[in-house]
Amino acid sequence: MSWLKFCSRRSPVVCCNGCVASSQSLATNIGLDILKMGGNAVDAAVAVAAALNVTEPFSTGLGGDCFCLYYDARTKQVHGLNGSGKSPQSLTLELLKEYGFDEANPLPLRHACNITVPGAAAAWCDAVTLYGSKQLSMGQILQPAIEMAEKGFPVSEITSYQWKQDAHVLQSPGNQHGKDLLIDGEAPEHGQVFQNLLLANTFKELAKSGKRGFYEGHVAKAIVDVIQNNGGVMDLGDLKSHVTEEVDPIVTNYKGMNIWEIPPNGQGITTLLALNILENFNVKDLDHNSTHYLHILIEAFKLSFADTFWFCADPEKETVPTAQLLSKSYARDRSHLINLHRATARYSHGNPFPVGNDTVYFSVVDAEGNACSFINSLYKGFGAGLVPDGCGFTLQNRGAGFSLQHDHPNCLGPRKRPYHTIIPALATSANTGELLCCFGVMGGFMQPQGQVQVLLNMFEFGKNPQEALDASRFYIEYSKQGKAIKWNLCSLYLNKQEEIQSNCQSLIILTQCYRCQENLAD
Repeated sequence: MSWLKFCSRRSPVVCCNGCVASSQSLATNIGLDILKMGGNAVDAAVAVAAALNVTEPFSTGLGGDCFCLYYDARTKQVHGLNGSGKSPQSLTLELLKEYGFDEANPLPLRHACNITVPGAAAAWCDAVTLYGSKQLSMGQILQPAIEMAEKGFPVSEITSYQWKQDAHVLQSPGNQHGKDLLIDGEAPEHGQVFQNLLLANTFKELAKSGKRGFYEGHVAKAIVDVIQNNGGVMDLGDLKSHVTEEVDPIVTNYKGMNIWEIPPNGQGITTLLALNILENFNVKDLDHNSTHYLHILIEAFKLSFADTFWFCADPEKETVPTAQLLSKSYARDRSHLINLHRATARYSHGNPFPVGNDTVYFSVVDAEGNACSFINSLYKGFGAGLVPDGCGFTLQNRGAGFSLQHDHPNCLGPRKRPYHTIIPALATSANTGELLCCFGVMGGFMQPQGQVQVLLNMFEFGKNPQEALDASRFYIEYSKQGKAIKWNLCSLYLNKQEEIQSNCQSLIILTQCYRCQENLAD
């Protein structure tokens, strides 16, 4: 299948009474409707998340995880929710060895043992309870997605393209209920109307019974059954014990801006590490996307990921030295490792202690100035590809983010959260606390790389948000060679003529990505 060509010239969207940015116009409209009904940014964000579960089931849904940052305009405080799930209690390295898997022979990407507890359903409910307007019930928030799932929606061209790319995981002989997300055994064509009555019923159960309607009862049993029937070990106790974690967001100051991220087990710390390193260089004087500019950014990311790939783990199980990693002195020391004239193929993680990849991102700002930066994902297309009987969604494969190296902080273990790629972000004024922007980028390990490049485009080079998104950018990826990591320049995306891969990005005020159809704002 050939790559889709992307070419666009779009003006920034400017509005006064609230804004929703997502990768699907149908979902964006639903978010706007919730704002018009009296909901706030969080209410609208959850409605958008549910709608995207209907329209983009290969990327997101109740079978996955989510993270949320909420900016309260009244208090100027930033709050965080970690909606990622843990591995099953019975999942150990010893068990995997019995199955024939280890560091040298890892689990297949879509193996049922890579399914962690889906955290999205609980996080949707908890976000509304903690930060919602209290004007709308969960039933009202989910009702638009329920109606769209029942009546069906016309599948857009790019959605059909993405659906077809990963349809094979639903069509495998052992995937009994994969057909629930297909039409006559095939991915829907452009313009076909797709209905998902089973997902509508799951939404109704969530609206009626709250979190218990998902983590207990028939939905939970269906999840456990499909996992265990395919070689996984998750049980009902793993689901029942799941909780969303309220977290203190991590932050760094970059030239008068506070950039906020979710702490580990999310990789948002990579963005902050890179910004701290880049503060030691006058990047603005290097000229935008010049050779020297790109060199320094790429090397900064190689350093940042070297730390993240080692230290980013479940803080309940391992000590993550977040404060030390984000210290300006540590960044200054790391910046000295960059050779201004030569690329470095490998960097080792540092010692911060004193000596002695398919996703949906969306943003909402309401009329009061509250903002919700929200990201929801299954990880790879359709996740593990397994569909619980009668539920209408697929289960994620986030456990693929664990290391199988026994002494690694992110080593697989029982009831543990894996390294997570999805990262919502916010920027506020360090002086006044006012919101500057609500932003995020989709695409696995591209996310921190895209976040930094878009921020620099706006705040160093004065580009408006649409220009910042349209500008060319790079993406580096790594390959493992034994225990070493080698970095490669995977792509340098060329404006107006690039071949688009999993590299969507969304900013409040607008959305520009290869899945969306249009910008909508009120």
